[in-house]
Amino acid sequence: MDIFTAVAEPTRRSIIELLAENGELSATDISGKFNSSPPAISQHLKVLREAGLVHMEKRSRQRIYTIDAGAMNELERWARHTTELWQRRLDRLDAVLKTEKNKSKKYGKH
Repeated sequence: MDIFTAVAEPTRRSIIELLAENGELSATDISGKFNSSPPAISQHLKVLREAGLVHMEKRSRQRIYTIDAGAMNELERWARHTTELWQRRLDRLDAVLKTEKNKSKKYGKH
């Protein structure tokens, strides 16, 4: 699963936010923050792991999760690029509107 599909689900986004706030959490700690069953949260963690968004480290009997910074950077780069493309479109539209407004003023139309 790619990272965009993985973060499309609200619970998975919430898990990422928890990890961003806390740095690292055990699967038990993560599961305790949700009304969903532990197996359901485990499945969400599996999807996040397979998408490369989180790392899991076994420490004795616990599974500790952390965010993969590289994957988060990829998401951020995509969002920034998409925002820049959209802003360019808006800038071009703004230029057209200003030109039309100036034409209207020039010819006395309001």
